[in-house]
Amino acid sequence: MLNQFFSDPIALSAAQAVMAAFMAMGMMLIASWAGIHLEKEILIALLRGLVQVVAVGAILLYIFQGPVLFGFVILSGMMALAAKTAEKRAKGLPGAFRVGLYGIGIGAGSVIVLMTWAGVIDTKLTVLIPIGSMIIANSMNATSLALDRFQGEVRSHVGHIETALALGAPPKTAIRPYAQAAVRASLIPRIDSLRSLGIVWIPGVMAGMLLSGSHPVHAALYQFVVMAMILAVSGLTSLVSTLLIAGRIFTAAEQLVIGSEG
Repeated sequence: MLNQFFSDPIALSAAQAVMAAFMAMGMMLIASWAGIHLEKEILIALLRGLVQVVAVGAILLYIFQGPVLFGFVILSGMMALAAKTAEKRAKGLPGAFRVGLYGIGIGAGSVIVLMTWAGVIDTKLTVLIPIGSMIIANSMNATSLALDRFQGEVRSHVGHIETALALGAPPKTAIRPYAQAAVRASLIPRIDSLRSLGIVWIPGVMAGMLLSGSHPVHAALYQFVVMAMILAVSGLTSLVSTLLIAGRIFTAAEQLVIGSEG
């Protein structure tokens, strides 16, 4: 209906954004009627989301005109910010930011470089930056999940770890089951997403390609490529981050520096 009143693409998009915002506010009013008062939070979220995404779109308009090297510089900055975000999920772990930065840099960086070199990711900035940012975001999530789960496992099994150390087990051996559990937990969401791909949900890349007029089979195959890259980067990142953090929770005298829960 809206396309009958707006011929300009920007004006049409703005009208669609207003329509979607009104729908969200309608949900807000229903929730308020049910006694769930989130009016302030929802209105602020809608306003901030709109301003931020429009600002990003305006910035990308100029960024996409730059050289390929500029794209890698931007992605490097995203990795640093992702590591800072992951650090918040690992409070209490020594050197969490550096561990997250190394994990995301090695995991996401190697996948982006290798896939770009192989021609899987186009070097056009309109492709490199969105796909690269998607890979980095999932790398960040995997790091956050792995570090959070690792810390929880260690705090819950301090007695077991200290007993193993007292019996002469090296720190790597004492901590290995909990590091493995952390990596496994970080990969479960990615495995489930890949397993349900196309049946339970149609992800954003495929949906966007279909909306832009791409062949459905081509869109489906490229979505699988993206999901496979996400699984690979999640595994690499969580494995590197967990191995690095596992070496930082012991003193030079092989004493555990993390206390038990409570």
